[in-house]
Amino acid sequence: MGAYVLRRLAYGVGVVLGVLFLLFVLFFAVTEPEDIARKALGDKAPPEAVAIWLENHGYDRPLWPWQNFQENLLFDHYRKMLTFDFGLSDADDSPIVDRIKAGAGPSLSLTVPLLVLSLLAAIPLSLLVAFFRETYIDRMGVFLCVLAMSVSTLLYIIGGQYIIGKLLRWYPISGFDADPLLLPRFLALPILVGILSGIGGDVRFYRTVFLEESGRDFVRTARAKGASEPRIMTRHVLRNALIPILTRVVLAIPFLFMGSLLLEAFFGIPGLGSMTFDAIQANDFATLRTMVYVGALLFIFGQVATDISYGFVDPRVRVE
Repeated sequence: MGAYVLRRLAYGVGVVLGVLFLLFVLFFAVTEPEDIARKALGDKAPPEAVAIWLENHGYDRPLWPWQNFQENLLFDHYRKMLTFDFGLSDADDSPIVDRIKAGAGPSLSLTVPLLVLSLLAAIPLSLLVAFFRETYIDRMGVFLCVLAMSVSTLLYIIGGQYIIGKLLRWYPISGFDADPLLLPRFLALPILVGILSGIGGDVRFYRTVFLEESGRDFVRTARAKGASEPRIMTRHVLRNALIPILTRVVLAIPFLFMGSLLLEAFFGIPGLGSMTFDAIQANDFATLRTMVYVGALLFIFGQVATDISYGFVDPRVRVE
């Protein structure tokens, strides 16, 4: 197990270094520092102002080591990213680390309940549809899932805000308050919209997994021994389907810290997703570069955690 973990970590380090190089090419070689400065200051900014801005943000050095081995943007890029020294925002010169710390709490307050409630809704519905396989309930369930997947997330957001927020006035259309007594009221509508927009894909995925497990030999053996169908679905099919379910869930956990870009932007939640959306609108390349890097780190961590967790969930899996 230890050797396998070390190999996976070494693979992850290599991927991180490759992602950093790709980010450097995209944000510095393809988009030159002068273009970044003019996006921040305006196209009509005088050359003197552009030169001062580049110097203040550390973009005035050569790009590649062969241009200046001691002072170049490539080494500086790797050093800052690997030591989590993300620097200042290109838009307002605020520390990016402080912005990430401030946005992590609102993002987690939205994404964690959304993930848990989505699982509690999708898995029982998937078991129900798989239980009535090849019946009108199964066909109707698949039809509704495909219909739900065909609707844009924006339509769910706008429809939820209009019907629940404006017409029924059950919850605020947008806003955020960290007060524990008021927080559920502001998060209820985005969580509900998030569940409805994703439940179609979740149910279809889990239904496919449950149907595949239902055709295996151990299920036929359980039926031959006289086990009831509900017991087979919950005690045998569900337990043996934990590997693909775990893969989907564990890979989603790291992205909980990144927030939901659309939900946070439309519902006024000051999380990391909203911060990324604002950075796109403001051409804040430093913040965008940081968020892409953090997302890559979390994804790699999720992959390693998923592979290691297989051995704990299913004793048939052995890490070699």
